[in-house]
Amino acid sequence: MIPTLTCYDAAIIQSDQLISSMSTVIHPVILSGGSGTRLWPLSRAALPKQLLPLLTQRTLLQETALRAASLPDTAKPVIICNQEHRFLIAEQLRGIDVTPESILLEPAGRNTAAAIAVAALSIARHSPTGMMLVLPADHVIQDTAGFAHAVARASKAAERGFLTTFGIHAHAPETGFGYIHQGDPVEGCHHIFTVREFVEKPDRETATRYVDSGHYSWNSGMFLFRVDSLLEELTQLRPDILEACRHALEQASQDLDFIRLDSDAFAACPSESIDYAVMEHTRKAAVVPVSIGWSDIGAWDALWQVSDKDAHGNAVRGDAILNDTTNSLVRAESRLVVALGMRDCIIVETPDAVLVADKQHAQQVKQVVDQLKNSQRPEHLYHDRVYRPWGWYEGIDSGDRFQVKRIMVKPGAKLSLQMHHHRAEHWIVVSGTAIVVRDEEEILLTENQSTYIPLGCKHRLVNPGKLPLHLIEVQSGSYLGEDDIVRYEDIYKRN
Repeated sequence: MIPTLTCYDAAIIQSDQLISSMSTVIHPVILSGGSGTRLWPLSRAALPKQLLPLLTQRTLLQETALRAASLPDTAKPVIICNQEHRFLIAEQLRGIDVTPESILLEPAGRNTAAAIAVAALSIARHSPTGMMLVLPADHVIQDTAGFAHAVARASKAAERGFLTTFGIHAHAPETGFGYIHQGDPVEGCHHIFTVREFVEKPDRETATRYVDSGHYSWNSGMFLFRVDSLLEELTQLRPDILEACRHALEQASQDLDFIRLDSDAFAACPSESIDYAVMEHTRKAAVVPVSIGWSDIGAWDALWQVSDKDAHGNAVRGDAILNDTTNSLVRAESRLVVALGMRDCIIVETPDAVLVADKQHAQQVKQVVDQLKNSQRPEHLYHDRVYRPWGWYEGIDSGDRFQVKRIMVKPGAKLSLQMHHHRAEHWIVVSGTAIVVRDEEEILLTENQSTYIPLGCKHRLVNPGKLPLHLIEVQSGSYLGEDDIVRYEDIYKRN
C-alpha cells in the first residue's frame, strides 16, 4: 500500500501555524498534457487518465484542482494542456466550480520545461514574485492535510530563492521512478535539504541501495518556487527554452476562453523535462521529503495499490462477480465481468476492448498501445463514446456503406454548419428538442420525429431547449470517416 501520514512526517509537522505563516500568494500550475498509455484501455489519447474518475466520482484533474484550491492564499489555477482536450478540461473545472486564471493550449508536446516556462511567463505579468506550485494533473495524494503542510514547509525555502521539489519517502526499491539524493539541511528551513543529484530510473539493485541508505526519495514531479527565481535560472541555464516560450506567449491568440500559444514559436522550443533542463544543473535545488499517500498511477498495478480493496485484496469497480480470486484489479465499464480462480491479475473491460494481464506485466500495456498505433487501429485514440464541445456521440452499429450513432447535444449547444461529400444522414429524435438547418430551411423536431440530410446538403443541428437532446443518426454512403466534413461556421472555432 502507498503509505499515508506516518511518524516519518508527524515528527516534523508542528501545527497549523506552518500553513498560516505562508505570506506569498501561491499560483497553482496544473500540467495536463499526459497520455496515460499504461492505463489503456480506459485511458486513451482523446480521453487520458487525468480526465477519468479512477478512484472517486471526480476525475484526477478535478481532485488536483480542488486540492490546490484548498490551500490558503491560493490564486486561480493556470492550466497547461493539449488543445484537443481544452473543452473537456474547461467543462470538468466548471463541474467543480473552479475558475482558472487561464487555460494555455500547447500546439505540440514539448515536455515539462516548456510548459512550466510558459506558465511562469504568464504569471510574471501580474505577479512576478509570486509562488508557482507545479502539480501534474494525474497524481493521487491521499493525505491532503500532509500535502498542505508540505507546501507550507516548502514555501520557506522557496521564499529564499530555492527551487523546491517534493521528494516522496522511498519505502520500496521501485525502478519506475527517478530518485533525489538529498544533501545538507537548508539553514533555517525545518527538514528541507539541498539536492546532491537527480538520478534517472535505476535498476533494482541500485534502487535497493538507495532505499537502504535513507538519503534518497522518489522524484514526484511536483515543485514550488518563486516565479522570478525560476525565470532567473532559465535565463542562465536554458535561455533557448525561455526565449521560445516567450515568443510563443507574446504571439499567442485568444480562442474563446483559452489562450492558444503560437504554433511556430512553440514548435521551435527544445523538448526537455524541467529536471533535465534546470533542476539537475541549478545550485538552488532543494527537496522536501514527504510521506503523503502519493502515487502517479503510472500503471494498473499502481492503481490497484491505492484503491480500496475487499477482504481478499481485490479492487473492484463496476458490475463484477469474483470467486476464488485474490489480489486483483477488476473494472467493468459496460457489462458483467466474472473472474474465477484468478491471482494477482488485472481485468479491465470497456465496450470495445478488454485487457487481461498479470500485475507483474502492467508496464507492458504501453507496448500494446504502440502495436495499436503501428497497426493504425483506432482503439488507442478513442472510446466508442467520443466527446465533443457540444456533447458526445457513440457508435452503435456499422457495416458495408452504413453506420449508426447515438448523439447527445447539450442544452444550448450547436454543431458546426457543415457538409459531407460522401455520406447522407437520417436523424431521429429520441428525447429533447432539435432545430435542424438544411440549406436555407430550418425545421423544429421533437420526440419521435425525424429528418433526412442529403449528400452535399449544408446542415446544422441545434439544441434550443433546457434538457439534453438525444437522437439516433444513421449514415449511409461510400465513405463514412469523420474527416469527411467541410465546416462553414463553428462557434467552437474548430478547423
